[in-house]
Amino acid sequence: MNRFTVLYDACVLYPAPLRDLLLRLALTDLYRARWSDAIHEEWIRAVLRNRPDLSRQQLESTRALMNAHVRDALVDGYQTLIPALKLPDPEDCHVLAAAIQCGADLIVTFNLNDFPEPVLATHGISACHPDRFLVDQLTLAPDRVCTAIQQHRASQLMGAGHGHEAHFFDGLAATAASYSQEELLPGQQGCRG
Repeated sequence: MNRFTVLYDACVLYPAPLRDLLLRLALTDLYRARWSDAIHEEWIRAVLRNRPDLSRQQLESTRALMNAHVRDALVDGYQTLIPALKLPDPEDCHVLAAAIQCGADLIVTFNLNDFPEPVLATHGISACHPDRFLVDQLTLAPDRVCTAIQQHRASQLMGAGHGHEAHFFDGLAATAASYSQEELLPGQQGCRG
């Protein structure tokens, strides 16, 4: 199993299509995916706030499946680290504390400004946007990632309301195309540095 460890922030677990894809990728063993109960609670609260058609019981079932199927994903014992951490949004300190506790190399988040590079670097951690992360995984292991994407796509098309999820794939395709066409500056690297 790969030792590269990635902590998923709640914001990348909130959108169901992205959550499903990230979980499928976690099962490829390209990296170790991690999260905490506090991260679970954060994305679940946000979904319940914005999706009154879903119940806490449904989302708790999703949480249980995530914890059961992704090996050693649940991080605990980080709470004592929180008071010493300083981030632009103090509510995000639990995410950094969990990342430190599990020895994460990377935090995958949409909220890059909330995780300043100088603060993370003191702990040997980086932050990465999920689009960049997905493209990096595709570059590192195209066969395994394409298989996971195909499985994900098939599951989304079998589900109800797949029209919404099609927009996710349109965006992912555009993102991959833009990253593959961009010229990297000398010394510029992907999320795995």
